[in-house]
Amino acid sequence: MNKKNNIIRNTSPMVSHLRSTILGLFSIFCFLSSLISSAQVTSEIDTTKIRIGEQINYKINVEADSLALVVFPEGQTFMPLENVEALKIDTTKREARFLLSRVYKLTQFDSGGYTIPRQKIIIGEQPFFTDSLRVEVNTIEVDTTKQKLYDIKPIIEVEESGSDWWKWLLIIVLVIAVIVFLLYWFIWRTKPLTEAEEIALLPPYDRAKLALQKLDESQFLIRSEVKEYYSELTFIIRKYLDEKVYDRALESTTSELVTRLNLLKDGNQIPLSKETILHIESILQRADLVKFAKSAPDTALAEMDKSTIDKAIDHVKVSLPEPSEEEKLLDQKYKEAQERKKKRAKIWITVGISLFLIIATFVGFGIKYGFSYVKDTIIGHESKELLEGDWVKSAYGFPPVWIETPIVLKRVDPQIPEEAKEKLNMTTFAYGTMLDVFSVVINTTTLKVPKQAPQGENTDNPTFDLLKVSEETIKGFEAKGASDITIKRDKFITPNNAEGLKTFGTLNLKVAGTDDFVNAEYALLCFSNENVLQQIVITWSRGDGYADEMIERIMDSIELKSEEPVEEKK
Repeated sequence: MNKKNNIIRNTSPMVSHLRSTILGLFSIFCFLSSLISSAQVTSEIDTTKIRIGEQINYKINVEADSLALVVFPEGQTFMPLENVEALKIDTTKREARFLLSRVYKLTQFDSGGYTIPRQKIIIGEQPFFTDSLRVEVNTIEVDTTKQKLYDIKPIIEVEESGSDWWKWLLIIVLVIAVIVFLLYWFIWRTKPLTEAEEIALLPPYDRAKLALQKLDESQFLIRSEVKEYYSELTFIIRKYLDEKVYDRALESTTSELVTRLNLLKDGNQIPLSKETILHIESILQRADLVKFAKSAPDTALAEMDKSTIDKAIDHVKVSLPEPSEEEKLLDQKYKEAQERKKKRAKIWITVGISLFLIIATFVGFGIKYGFSYVKDTIIGHESKELLEGDWVKSAYGFPPVWIETPIVLKRVDPQIPEEAKEKLNMTTFAYGTMLDVFSVVINTTTLKVPKQAPQGENTDNPTFDLLKVSEETIKGFEAKGASDITIKRDKFITPNNAEGLKTFGTLNLKVAGTDDFVNAEYALLCFSNENVLQQIVITWSRGDGYADEMIERIMDSIELKSEEPVEEKK
């Protein structure tokens, strides 16, 4: 007995601890359950009746604890009504709780009665649902007894809206103008001559006399810069002799130059006097002493030497014969040849820079956009121009076929046999023909079915066998000159879920007036709705990337509407 009591006493603390843990968890669960169960969800709409296209304000109200996470509906969860806009969540504090509300703007574009489905709201981890609501969407009634009726107006040609082509043209003109200005300014412009260039254009005698004048105006002797003075003085006489007497006078030593002058004099090639040569030799030797032996003659002697060089230049000019007419003519021709050479050089530079800019522009745009695209932009490409032009989305026929095309389709008169006109109506809209390679044709055929059939006669509406329609259309291709036609068939569903038959493949089209053929592709879409047959025929050039993009865009834009015409009240 004592042993049993000891066991009970030993286990009682563990049982008490377990009991307290269970009670704590139960309390927490009850607390959370009270928080969740206390949450409230309601919904409301501002009206239950609207007209087509009007909007409803659908409001969801949630009252919950501040610690609870609330998730509102997102996306198109209100179908068959369309969620146009979801406003931001509005939060209001009410004592220790929060009131959350969110407004959704809903609409519908078809008349009828619609039910907004229950919406799911998650609070914490528990889902809540709103009530479903009924909405009536009404059409806009038109009283045709008071509305005047008018005849159908004729087709009016509408001018195309302006594009931004002039902006690109202006940019191109400005760029070309800038390039032309730069070429003129740096290459073709007659630049003003510098003082050194003007002196270089003077005859050797005038240039030497001007150099002596500038030497006389210099400050060499005042600053006792005798070496610089004699260096400039000897350069003047050597330069003059180099141009008029001996073409190596600049690089010859004094003795070599004097020896050469004496040889030319003895050979009667230059009529210089012995005295003039001696004066030149004396001045050159004195200049050598000043430059290499640091001799320092006085200022008077230096000025005297300048006068002697001045006179020597005059003697050389007088002793040299005047150029003959032939020599002057040769000199003139030489100058003209030099001018032509400079002009040719300018032309080649201009052509080179222009070609470089053109090639660089082509390569730059080619790397960015592709060389084929740039080539087609410069040369021009019909499919590219259509693809990048202003597309038009419109409805054709009745029931309408909505389609987006690069060019507005024009109505054409279909050729219907007289016996068939009593049984059917046909409307056709087209751009181009099969002979143009790229063409789009929309054909709507409506069988004339009496509203009330005679008693005992089958009242079922006639339907079209799309497979047979496809086969007959392919035979029509062959009748127009198409050959080597490949045929593939598949189901086609439009973006608005209209289902039809797609027949596609390749064919060869004969070029009008020639025996040549063009490789092309085609797509034939057939749709049948009771007594209505709708056909879309598209042909385009095979291997044309721009045309492939056009066809893909056209195909993605096709939508069929099953609206019935509104009968006029009488």
